[in-house]
Order: sequence, then C-alpha cells, then structure tokens
Amino acid sequence: MTEVLAARDAARLTDFARAFKAAARAVVLYPDAHPAIATTLGRLAQLTSASHQTAPLRISVTADTLLLGGLAVSRPDPAVSELASLLHSHLIGEITVHPDGDQAAWRNFLVLLGRPPEEVRGEGGIARLWTTLAGRHVEIREIDYAEVLRERSAGTAASWQQIIANCLAGDAFEIPEELLASLIDGATDSDALKAVLAALDSAAQASGCGMEARAAALVRLLRGIVSAVHARAPQRTEPVMRDLAIALGQLSPDMMLSLLAQGGEEDEASSRAVNSVMSRMPDGTIASFVARHAVGAGAPIDRVAQAFQALVVDADRRERLVTMAHDTAIVSGADGPEFEESWTTVAGKLLSQYSDEPFVSENYARELTTVRAHAVQLDQLNDDPPDRLAAWLGSVSTTELRRLDLMLVLDLLRIEQDVDKRNALMPPVVSLVEDLFLVGDFESAETLLGVLRTDADDPASPQRRQIAARAVAQLVNTANMRHIVSHLASVDDAQFARIKAICVSLGETLVRPLAEVLAAEERTRTRERLTDILIGFGGVGRREVEQLKTSPNPAVRRTAIYLLREFGGSEALPDLTELLDDAEPVVQREAVRAILKIGTDQGYRILEQALASGTPQSRDAIMHALGSPRDERAAPLLVYILEHVNHRGALGWVYARALELLGQLRDPQSIDALRSALYRGEWWAPRRSASLRRAAASALARIGSTDAIAVLTEATERGSRGVRAAARAQIEAADRRPVGGRV
Repeated sequence: MTEVLAARDAARLTDFARAFKAAARAVVLYPDAHPAIATTLGRLAQLTSASHQTAPLRISVTADTLLLGGLAVSRPDPAVSELASLLHSHLIGEITVHPDGDQAAWRNFLVLLGRPPEEVRGEGGIARLWTTLAGRHVEIREIDYAEVLRERSAGTAASWQQIIANCLAGDAFEIPEELLASLIDGATDSDALKAVLAALDSAAQASGCGMEARAAALVRLLRGIVSAVHARAPQRTEPVMRDLAIALGQLSPDMMLSLLAQGGEEDEASSRAVNSVMSRMPDGTIASFVARHAVGAGAPIDRVAQAFQALVVDADRRERLVTMAHDTAIVSGADGPEFEESWTTVAGKLLSQYSDEPFVSENYARELTTVRAHAVQLDQLNDDPPDRLAAWLGSVSTTELRRLDLMLVLDLLRIEQDVDKRNALMPPVVSLVEDLFLVGDFESAETLLGVLRTDADDPASPQRRQIAARAVAQLVNTANMRHIVSHLASVDDAQFARIKAICVSLGETLVRPLAEVLAAEERTRTRERLTDILIGFGGVGRREVEQLKTSPNPAVRRTAIYLLREFGGSEALPDLTELLDDAEPVVQREAVRAILKIGTDQGYRILEQALASGTPQSRDAIMHALGSPRDERAAPLLVYILEHVNHRGALGWVYARALELLGQLRDPQSIDALRSALYRGEWWAPRRSASLRRAAASALARIGSTDAIAVLTEATERGSRGVRAAARAQIEAADRRPVGGRV
C-alpha cells in the first residue's frame, strides 16, 4: 500500500495551500488598501506564525501535487493541486517556509509569484529575484531544467542524448544500465522526463523534422522506456508511466494532437504504448494543459479542444476538468470580466462535440495557429517607456476595470429613470453581481444589491419593483451559491456578516438552495456559517429544516438539531422527538441537549415518555446526555424527574440515577427537590427507602452550600429514624474530611 501523509500533516498542508491560494489571488486582484488583502495575508501569517508552526515547513513540488517528507495527502484538495501548478510554473521544486513571516514579507513573495512565469525567467528566475528582495521567511529551490540531464550520474546525460538521436533516426532503442537504474530508483521523475521530452523536441526541430516525424520519435521514446522498465522492474511500470503522462502535459496542442493520432495508428505496439501512457494523465495535468494554452490572445482554442476531448472521453469528467482548468487559470493570474467572458467561449468549445476536421485540413489548422502566434509576438514588440507602459497597464488592470464597472453601473442606476432603459440595464447588473460573488468582493455586491432592494421595496413604481424583483430572482441559482459558499471558510467575521446580509437580502427563495448546500456540505466551518445564515431567515429557515433531518449524513442531522435548537420554542419539540430514535447515539444525545435547552415542562414530559417507552439505545442516550458533568442544563430535568417520576415504578432506576447526577452537578436550585426525596419513603420497603435517602443525603452533602447543610442538620433533628441515619452519616463524613477536601 502506498504511504500517504498522516491526517494531522495532511490537514496542515491543506490549510496552508488554501490560505496561500486565497492570499495569492487577493494580492493579484485587489489594490493594497482593499480589506481582502489584509484578511487573507493575516490568515497566512497566522498559519505560519511560531505559535502554529514550530519548525520550518519543507514542501516538495511536483507538477500536480505537494509533498511533505516525500508523502502526499490521500485525498488531495483542489487548493493543493492548484498551488502545486502555480509553484511548478515558476520552476520551483521545493519551498521551505520558516515561522513568523509577517504580512508585508508574504505580500512581497506573492506579488513576485503573481507575475507571468516567462517574465520572471526573463529577469533571471524567481530564486534570483527573491534573493534581491532579501526575503528570509521563504527559501526556494529552483529547478534548472537545462541542467537536469547534466546533473545525472556519470554517463546518464550522454545516454539520454544517444537515445534521443536513435529515436530521431528510427534506430533500435536500447536503454543503458545506469539510465535504467535511475528510472527504477525514481531519480528520473516527471520533472527530469520533461527535460528529456524538451530535448527530443528541440533536437527534432533543429534537424528539420516535421510534426509527424517528431511525434513518431516521441512514440519510440515512450515505447522504449515503458518496455525497458517493465522487463527489468515491473513494479515500477505504473509510476514511470504516470511520470511520463505528467511530462507529456507540457506538450503544445499541435504536438499533443499528433501524438494522440499516433495512438490510433495500425501499429498495435505504438498505439498501446501511447494510449496506456495518455490514460494515466492526472486531472491536474490536463487542467494545467488547458489553462496554459486556451487562455489569452491568439490561443489555439480549437486545437486545445480537440486534444482535450481526445484525452477525456467521459462527459461528467470533462465538466469537472473544465471547472478545474478555470480555477487554475485564475490562480495563474487570468481573471476579471474579460477573462470570464472569454472563458464562456472556451468552455463551450471544450465541452462541444464539434470538430472542424471535415472542413479544415490538419496542416492548414497548424498554419493558422502559427500565424496567430506570430501576430501576438509582433503585438508585444513596442518601444514605450517603462513608466508609461506601467501606468497604462495599471489603468486597465482587473481591479481598476472592476471598480470602473461598479461606478458606471451605480451611476446609471442612479440617473436612469426610464423603465424600459432600466429594464435593459438589468442583465449587465446581474452579470456584474455574479462576477463580484465569484471573486469575493462582497462589499461591492452588497452596494449593488442595496440599490435593487430599494427598487423592489418602492411602492411608488410597480414596474420598477417588478424589474428589480426579477433581477434579484436571477441571482438565486446554483452557480452563485457555489461561489458564495467557496468563500465562507476563509473570510473573517466582518466579511461573513456582509455575506449573511447579502443572502438575507436576496429573499426567502434562497432558503431552499442554502438548505440543499448545507445538506451536502462536509467542511465544519462552512457548515456552521451556512447554519448561521439560515437562522437569519427566521421562520422560513425553520420550515426548511425538515429535509435536513432525513439526510444520510449524521453531521447534517446534528446541524438540523442545532437549527431547531436555535429557532427554539415548543414548535421544535415534535421534530426533536423524532430524532430521539436516530440510529446514531451522537445525534440522539444532541437531540436530548436541544430539548434541555428549550427547557419547558412539555419537553421534560417528552423525555420522561422516551425513558419509559423508548428503545434501550434512546434511553441510554438520554441518560448519557444527562450525565455530562459540564451540562448544567440537565439539572432542571433531573429536578422534574424527582418531582414527577414514581420512584416505585418502572422508572425507579431513573429516579435513583437523577439523585446521583444532581450530586455531581452540585446545583443549588435542586436543594428543595433533594429535601423532599430525603424525607420520601415507605415503611414496607425499608431497603429501597434507605438507599434513596442515602443518595439524596449524599447529593446534598456534595452540594455543600449553607442551605444544603442546613437541610441535613434539620433532618438529624426532626426526621424519622431512617432520615436521621442517612443525614447523620453524611454530616459525620463531612466532619472527618480534611479542610478543603471535596466529596
């Protein structure tokens, strides 16, 4: 079995990746003074402070995941793979985080990381630039792929060069012993194989090979590596094939299509080798391939779509990977309204079954892609001064455009009073609010929604009310709920209060989608905040709890109990009564505690009936909940039991247990009930009476207050013989007890 990180270390790595991703995104999207900057950087600084991180955090980076001590998490969070992709794009092979990096230091690092990788490499690489910034809280080990082959043991680089030459010439593939050893022991991983593939492609281009010849050489390389490893160390075949698949994710769309075409050739061995390797390409690698080549001016979207559809056959998996590619592109710095608008086109092509092969030849399609690339290169040639260029770029940054959009829309909403024109204005308003939900700018979203709610509540203009109500209704959809929920775990309390106000302002129609999301949510903090939002809807939220009670997830059923408890009142008692018979003891105990919090005689009667006629499991759950020494809410029910339960009947054991528990709780409010129990008894049942009197006297002694001792003293003077004996035994025991001792 493959070793994975322990749960605690996996949680630590995941929390770091989430905080890092949120902070990196905020630094790229917002100006310095924006509250999202301080919030996300503060969270990252807190996670890496000395109080939370006692030793340096050394993280190894691969193309699609992060490793601690060479181990990965068993179920990778999307944030882990996205952070790995971001770091890997800057050729970072290892990152060491030292404790106590402040917000300013983290911001410097994230700003550097947010720059385009090509630009950073053009200035000497990220390690060099980070050194010039005197950054000390983060250490970077940068991979120089140009040196990878030369860094291998003696003869390895030369062996690869010879193999590359043989593949190009079509000669027999023979892998040297030292090279085979490096593959078997893992020294040649996906990073090193990327360098080999790059070297093969460069050599092929230098020799004038066409695309098909380059793809054929690559197929020979794949076949040779897989066959050699399988023959020598079959147990390493799967890891090597996976490393090859990750390395192939760096190919250009045209090269990827040519390689996939080789997989459909008549040569069975070649076809099997290509298909076997391609089928092992991880989701993160495919998403990175799409995000890298499908975004930006002149992107060969059609070629990327063809490659994507060939790699991913399952429709459901395609949708999931398109979403992952979208998030990967955002983490890499592509964001804003223009990106979202263009991504709609990209996603449509990626998920479409259309193919231009009947109309456009393969050679002509490659020529079109090359022409577009040349146009982009010409556009990048300019002689503007750097300060002028920086000022111009700042004026069209994502943050500035979003701010101008908001100002323009607010001005239009304020100025335009014509009903027809105001109705035409609603689609861009709704789109802008959805974009603000996506990026987490809830302050701006709240401002826009405030204008819509004012219109919706305006009795003077029924038409404007109808227009605004329709716009608000369009915002209540699954996509927006997903965007909002994605931020709940990371925002601070002030931002959460704003999110809650936004949800309530969207109206009661949001309650059911919220309840549906809550029923499927597994993250504790997100579930707690969704619960808080539902409570904010009052009685409407209360009615939606019904579906949560029947959730197969026990944690969700406990959330339903929490909601019922917070809504309060006797109306919740029938629902809580049903949950007393839940199959999970934890859920049963939570239902008992909720009834105790309501604290009415009706609730106590329900628990009394459950004790009398419930299942053994429900009775145990009730008594376990009552026996919690920290749950002082149990005292009123225990007093109720002493006053209403017959100590001689079938619930006599409950009566006796209530006496014992009241002594443990030491609640002064139970003295009167314990006094009555002390004097209660029958002459025809002397043993039972003596046992119950001893329990009542012991409970009074454990309370130990002046009033409790006075009851015992009075009993020694005025009680019957059995009462006097029980009280006197406790007083004498107290006299023998050392000063300061406790029962």
